[in-house]
Amino acid sequence: MALWFESSVAFDKIQGNGAVKKVTEKNLFDALSFTEAEARTIEELTPYISGDFSVKAVKKTKISEIFFDDTADKFYLVNVAFITIDEKSGVEKENISQILVQANDFDSAVAAFKDGMKGTMADWVIKSVTETLYMGVYTAKLSSDG
Repeated sequence: MALWFESSVAFDKIQGNGAVKKVTEKNLFDALSFTEAEARTIEELTPYISGDFSVKAVKKTKISEIFFDDTADKFYLVNVAFITIDEKSGVEKENISQILVQANDFDSAVAAFKDGMKGTMADWVIKSVTETLYMGVYTAKLSSDG
């Protein structure tokens, strides 16, 4: 299971009119630790940022899965409740999970989420869908040593 870390990076960005503005952008990294997430942030973003930048924060997220779509440029966070029934008491219980969906707009995010959930045996209900500010999502770098 992947651990997803949100990384906030501050840097000077040249605007369309030539003015320089201090901005903070968020990215998501699959990493094993805060240290690895920060190191990957520096490694991945250095080629794209001219000048100095600083990693302002790295925090662990509760994202359990990501549905990717390479043709889309936005990321939506879906809070979904998986419904279970306690066998002893017979009471329904909701376990909330966060799933990130890459899509071009709200409607396509909901459609992509539903498509990704096809075949799921558990009962579930969408609680909310929110557009995120993530500029990029970086999966783990896996290598085979052998």
